[in-house]
Amino acid sequence: MIPSCFSNPDQLTHDTHKPQNLITCIYQTQLCNFPTFLTITWTKTLFSHSLIIHAADSFSITLSLYPSTFSFFRNRPGSKSLSLTRQHHHRIKLYWDFTKAEFSRNSAEPVSCFYIAIACDARIEFFLGDLRDDALRRITGATRIPLSAEPTLLSRREHVFGRRNFMATAQIFGSKHEIGIECSGGVLRVKVDGKVGLIVKRLAWKFRGNERIAVGGSEVDFYWDVFNWIAGSGGHGAFVFQVGDGGVWPEMVGQEKRLMKKSLPSSSSPSAISSSPSTSCSSVLQWAEESSDGGRSSCSSSTRFSRSGGFSWLLYAWRSDCN
Repeated sequence: MIPSCFSNPDQLTHDTHKPQNLITCIYQTQLCNFPTFLTITWTKTLFSHSLIIHAADSFSITLSLYPSTFSFFRNRPGSKSLSLTRQHHHRIKLYWDFTKAEFSRNSAEPVSCFYIAIACDARIEFFLGDLRDDALRRITGATRIPLSAEPTLLSRREHVFGRRNFMATAQIFGSKHEIGIECSGGVLRVKVDGKVGLIVKRLAWKFRGNERIAVGGSEVDFYWDVFNWIAGSGGHGAFVFQVGDGGVWPEMVGQEKRLMKKSLPSSSSPSAISSSPSTSCSSVLQWAEESSDGGRSSCSSSTRFSRSGGFSWLLYAWRSDCN
């Protein structure tokens, strides 16, 4: 079935640009021996599926991942040479293959059968994915993928959409965990791998708070802010899972920036985010940062860097009945 033939045009236009899933991850790596924070954003809408790879002040590239039912138009392995803006005499080569990529339901991020590799002078400096042998066959002169090419995930920011239940998967303490957020009848429930880890009652009075919850046998700091839901102002609930002093938060760009701009709350509300839609800090994130460093931190529109290599996962849960 072709949706455009059977849908209301006005509704179709709105739904086409509304993400089904949007994930931003930031990795610590190096490019041509220069320390780099690499931001990777996966976006999936009704008619598009894309990936943005961005290194601040160095390069940015957008790749289309949308699969086709026609074999002639299916994604093929690709590559592209890029100059690093900050290091004019250095060039890198980006390789990717999503031909057989597998995705979990409604997720924009592949779970297997893909790779992204960045090489400098035939030396692989960044690698993400599981098709290691395929990558080595394509990269001329490369004989192995060094341990230094394995990226360190510092932060993950995810936007999910639903009515009362929101599901997402994040890697915490080296293993993947399924997180469920449920909000109904004035009660907030947080599930970790199917088991209830936290229940917050009288949510009208406790729309914002923090607790320590168990994830994979260890405790993490959990922060929530659902004022938008309680006040009926629409928009999102914000939830932070924080390990250590937290990670690195990149600016919002592209589809994510446009999405946040559509739902800027009043600056007087307890969950107000910065007046600039490019700022990645909601009040709950700023609160989490201040709690972890004794109140010394401050949010800005630029990327925030962790001092101790911690990890933070920020989940924006958008209620479809409020949009």
